[in-house]
Amino acid sequence: MSYRVRVRKVKARDLSFLLTVVVLAAGLSACTGDAGEDSPAPAAASDAPSPSLEGTLIQPGEPGEPAVTGGTPTVPEAPEYNHSDIAFVQMMIPHHAQALEMARLARKYAVDTSVRTLAARIRAAQGPEILTMSSWLEAQDVEVPKAGESAEEYDHGEHGHDPMRGMLTDAQMRRLAAARGAEFDDLFLRGMIQPHRGAIQMADAVAVGGSDLLVSELAADVKATQAAEIARMQDLLRS
Repeated sequence: MSYRVRVRKVKARDLSFLLTVVVLAAGLSACTGDAGEDSPAPAAASDAPSPSLEGTLIQPGEPGEPAVTGGTPTVPEAPEYNHSDIAFVQMMIPHHAQALEMARLARKYAVDTSVRTLAARIRAAQGPEILTMSSWLEAQDVEVPKAGESAEEYDHGEHGHDPMRGMLTDAQMRRLAAARGAEFDDLFLRGMIQPHRGAIQMADAVAVGGSDLLVSELAADVKATQAAEIARMQDLLRS
């Protein structure tokens, strides 16, 4: 008898617990429903593209004023080569070629070690420069002078540009080739100063009249290198 009463009490507690759970669940459900109805829906992301300032000029305003946007910026085009650039390169190739011929003679006939060293330095500098200048002319679809070709074929003085300067005459070259010993050294130094000075004058001319960056850099290098070599040759002549 007592067992049945105890069982009934357990069942009553269980029933009370279940009723409590149901009431709580109903309350939570109502709260959730109310929140879903009253809460605003999240704003949808706009499909319209955001304005871009790329390629737009922005001019800062005066203090307290907004910035002002303008048109798209313009990038200036690099200047192309002109006739002065072509004249310099076409004339400098045979100019360098003659200097290389003089340097080859020095390798055979010079007796002073300093003269031979200077001649080797000239060969090392001007040989690659000829290749650079030839490649530049080919890239512009312009005729490349050949070694030993008459410089007058590419003398652009008649077009208003400075003419070829400083090259030795055929008679001077024959005299140098026939000289030996100390006489050769003296003729070589004096003869090489002449075209070096001419090259500097031509470099100065294209620095003013030219527009191509590569030619400008080449002319500046020619001027700096050959000015230093002139000073060295003058020292050797004095000694």
